[in-house]
Amino acid sequence: MAIKKYKPTTPGRRNMTGYTFEEITKKEPEKSLVVSLKSTGGRNAEGRITARHRGGGHKRKYRIIDFKRNKDGVPANVAAIEYDPNRSARIALLHYLDGEKRYILAPAGLKVGDQVESGPDADVKPGNALPLANIPVGSVIHNIELQPGKGAQMVRSAGTAAQLMAKEGSYATIRLPSGEFRMVLQACRAT
Repeated sequence: MAIKKYKPTTPGRRNMTGYTFEEITKKEPEKSLVVSLKSTGGRNAEGRITARHRGGGHKRKYRIIDFKRNKDGVPANVAAIEYDPNRSARIALLHYLDGEKRYILAPAGLKVGDQVESGPDADVKPGNALPLANIPVGSVIHNIELQPGKGAQMVRSAGTAAQLMAKEGSYATIRLPSGEFRMVLQACRAT
C-alpha cells in the first residue's frame, strides 16, 4: 500500500499524506460477504447523545472477514484485492477450490492469482495461516490469535507486524508493534 505525500500548498496540507489505490483490483464488494452497518451517530438506545461530536460521514457496508482461518487443507486463489472502509488494511477475496468465498486481511506482497492455505501443513509464506508451533522463530507475523480457535485479535492494522521471538513449552513469545513481549499458546494461529 503506497502512501502519497501532498505538496505544502497550505499549512494544513504540509506533512499531509494519503493512500494511493493502485493495488485495488475490484470496485464493488462480494455481495454474499457484505452486511449493512447502522450508524449510531453517538446515540444510545434512548436516542440521547452519549458520545459527542459523532455522526455524518459516508455510508458504509461491513465486509465479513475470516479471522479464524479454520478451513484447513483447502487451497484458495486470491481473486481480488479490495478496499475496506471499516479498517486501514486492504482485504483479499479468496476463492476456495470447493467454491466457497471468503475475505481475509491482505498481507504485503499478496497479489491476484496467488494461492494461500491454512492449517498446520501449510507452507510458511505470506497469506498462509499456521499455528505458532509450525512457524520458525524470528518470523515476522500478523493477524494473531490470543486463544486457539477464537479468531485473530492482535496486529491487524495496516503496516503492523509482530515478531516470533521464542518458543518454550506450550507457549510462544511474541514481540508486538508496541515493543511489548507477550506469551501466547503455540496452538494459536498467525499469518
